[in-house]
Amino acid sequence: MVRPRQWQQQLIQLLRRRLDGDNNASQDLLVFAGPGAGKTLGALLAFQTMQREGRLQRFLVFCHRTSILEQWQKAASRVGLKLMSWPGCGEEASLADGLLLTYQSAARQPQHLEVALQAWPAHGVLAIADEAHHLGVDPEDPTAAIWGQTFSELTSPMRLRLGLTGTPFRADNLGFCAARRIQTILNGERIEQIQPDLCVEPRELIAAGDVRPLEFRFQDGWVEHSLEGRPDRDVSPLSQEQRESWRARNLRRAIRLADSSGIGQQVLLQAQQRLTALRESHPRAAGLVIARDIDHASAIAAVLREDGHRVDLVHSQDTEAPERLSRFQTGEADWLVSIDMCAEGFDAPRLRVVAYLTTVVTRSRFVQGITRAVRITPDLAASEPIPRKPSYVYAPADPLLMEYARSWSVAEPYVLRTREPQSDAVPSVGGTSTGPTLPLEAVDDGAAAVIRLKTPQLPSFLQR
Repeated sequence: MVRPRQWQQQLIQLLRRRLDGDNNASQDLLVFAGPGAGKTLGALLAFQTMQREGRLQRFLVFCHRTSILEQWQKAASRVGLKLMSWPGCGEEASLADGLLLTYQSAARQPQHLEVALQAWPAHGVLAIADEAHHLGVDPEDPTAAIWGQTFSELTSPMRLRLGLTGTPFRADNLGFCAARRIQTILNGERIEQIQPDLCVEPRELIAAGDVRPLEFRFQDGWVEHSLEGRPDRDVSPLSQEQRESWRARNLRRAIRLADSSGIGQQVLLQAQQRLTALRESHPRAAGLVIARDIDHASAIAAVLREDGHRVDLVHSQDTEAPERLSRFQTGEADWLVSIDMCAEGFDAPRLRVVAYLTTVVTRSRFVQGITRAVRITPDLAASEPIPRKPSYVYAPADPLLMEYARSWSVAEPYVLRTREPQSDAVPSVGGTSTGPTLPLEAVDDGAAAVIRLKTPQLPSFLQR
């Protein structure tokens, strides 16, 4: 018998109130819960309770990646629910408690899915949107956000739509499905924002011992901007650069594996040293490197192998990537090197170290990447006191990444800002306002300190 956590009990009560309330109440219900909170299990337990009480009969789960489907099936089996993958289940779909599919398969075959659901009374169905922020809705071009459009149309007759997310915001500032929008006042200005119905912040999970805290090590240094054939020398400090074009150039140079004194090499070296130390008390601990592209990832994997580590390399163009990820979760590899395959939904409690070596600096991608290392197994939870032992994040001292690190454990409101009119002007690339063009070269001028950062919003016992 699986015992729900406190927030999962709150979700059960929330569904019960919504189903017992006015039929005109909102159909959408959004849960923001940090990575490691148990969103999958919480949603399944909530549905199962409603099914036992006769309030719901069936459920439908949408996921953004095929690699996450197996995790849903394992969790459903754990609580005794029959969850079948679609398409492929045929007539057996009518015998299942729920169907499991990807947003992509639903968008490709919406008519076939409608046929499969004909035997299900819509008023008794719960639609679950895993990582709901992928279901973008663009009021100016509804056909562009095809996943969101398909989800909205297929699930509109259903009793409730439950959105689950660990990162309730989007880089493009669009709204998304299974989420309520509210009007509020911020700094004297009327704004619209996404309002979760239930919010479980990472700092709450840390305080409860459900996940590990994170400690950050940002490698600082100087980056030289010079023009080939010119004697002039313009040096930019990585952590202090405020000019956006120069900041972005600094980071592009910092993640390169140029030589042993380079910033990227130092990040990788320190991450390896940390993992070696952690394996003395956690023998199966592993590390994750998030790379920029396939060539960059291959170069990082080669460096790690030269240093004697066992490495798994995965990327979206690798047809065997899902199998490699699955093997890594229970395997023996020391490091997993990836580009875009190990963010949302990837569950590997072995991970204790993350090296963030990519130029992607959106808050959502950074938080998704680093929080792969917060999960903890029941066995380790039973043997470790609270607060749990921390996991570690290593990265270049990019100002944006450090800003995100300070607030990763806090749920910030997702404000839907008014779009600014697009300008026809083309940004300058090489003028005096943005600095000279490439090449860039890292220089050793003594500014190579490691900036240590503990999240200031963590509970007080973690500040010691």
